[in-house]
Amino acid sequence: MHTPPSDDLATLDTAASAPRPAQPGKPHRAASPWRGRVMAAGLLLAALNLRPAVTSLGPLLEEVRDDLGMSGTVAGVLTSVPAACFALFGFAAPRLARRRGPGAVVCAGLAAITAGLALRPLAGGTVAFLAASALALAGIAVSNVLMPVIVKRWFPDRVGAMTGLYSMGLSLGTAAAAAATVPMTDALGGSWRAGLAVWALLAAVALVPWLFLARDRASGPEADGPQADGPAAGGSGGSVVRGSAAGGSRADAPAGAGTPTPAGGTSASADGTSASAGGSAIRITRSPIAWAMAVFFGFQATAAYVSMGWMPQIFRDAGVSASTSGLLLAVMMAMGVPLAFVLPRIAARLRHQGVLVAILGAFSLIGYGGLWLAPAEGAWAWAVLLGVANCAFPLALTMISMRAKTHAGVVRLSAFAQSTGYLLSIPGPLLVGVLYQHSGGWGQPIALMAAFMVPQIIAGVLAGRPRTLEDEA
Repeated sequence: MHTPPSDDLATLDTAASAPRPAQPGKPHRAASPWRGRVMAAGLLLAALNLRPAVTSLGPLLEEVRDDLGMSGTVAGVLTSVPAACFALFGFAAPRLARRRGPGAVVCAGLAAITAGLALRPLAGGTVAFLAASALALAGIAVSNVLMPVIVKRWFPDRVGAMTGLYSMGLSLGTAAAAAATVPMTDALGGSWRAGLAVWALLAAVALVPWLFLARDRASGPEADGPQADGPAAGGSGGSVVRGSAAGGSRADAPAGAGTPTPAGGTSASADGTSASAGGSAIRITRSPIAWAMAVFFGFQATAAYVSMGWMPQIFRDAGVSASTSGLLLAVMMAMGVPLAFVLPRIAARLRHQGVLVAILGAFSLIGYGGLWLAPAEGAWAWAVLLGVANCAFPLALTMISMRAKTHAGVVRLSAFAQSTGYLLSIPGPLLVGVLYQHSGGWGQPIALMAAFMVPQIIAGVLAGRPRTLEDEA
């Protein structure tokens, strides 16, 4: 998922994390229990809707292409649209949130998701289908960016628990859409239009609590009472670092990564420069660590979007049924549920995360090799292997949090690595579609994906070295 430009995110983050002392003579109202429940329900429902627009399409891509006369190249464009939307529309989210409030922007994002998913099945041609898909993905993009901010604002004393709930909902929605789309399509008469339209209903349900939450411009507990003073409130015990993607995630920065003191540490300037207390500075675009992280993030995102967009078609062309192909994609996506909790903890204990990068890369290469040699015979094994390999996403987010010493430094690094990474990931799914159309098979596209693993592993090993952004200054 995409992180917005660092200046805007830093502004939002400062507003979210700064504790607000009580004003004399104006006692705060206690937050009502029902409000917290509505917020938690809204958070979970929103997370459930941040991936079905992508993973519901893969199992039915063949039917959609046949009905709309879509070529392999155009289908490649379609599978590149998510990354493009996340990189493009995510830039607008922080500015909109400052003007309207994060809750209102997320509400608008869910409305866009609902409208896009409802209009997509009505499309009579490729252009209309792409436009409706882009509308839904734009809503996903802005919601992706602001979900971690809302978690921090609404639940400052339960950031870990609520981020876990959000991450679980994200993975559950991803896997459910992949597994259930084909069976629902069959139950509704076999039309791909009906099968895709169902997911607009889930988005409409998620929109309901946000219609109430959006009226509170503050979109946080400060509307009802003071924020808790803890890590999420800028406490010195460590800073909460947010990333957003394959799915939004949270990682605790290493000890000592809390708010910098005047005597040391670093700060981030408005021009994209990370400056140390001693006055030295390095522009983020000149940082080897930042570029290594961006390349690693970009290639892992490429693998993820190729998997979500093309993997069911690979299995179907090998003779696997449409419903089973959807289940295989669901297995791949579901692997991220347990590993997203395990990998960050392991990575945080290692001095150099390159070994984890290499292990995940090996899983990926074995999986691609299996797809090339025996795609149908070992389909379940390849799905598991590639599902494990796709967990490079939570590893990347954890590494971002470890490659800077301060909260401001992590925000800068996250903004650059993710936005640049998503831009780098756009051509990958498109190239896969072009090779598939012109070669008439999956040998060349799979070879391309295996080749992409080489720069991913190299960049990941370089990014995993025990250095920080501030060390380069």
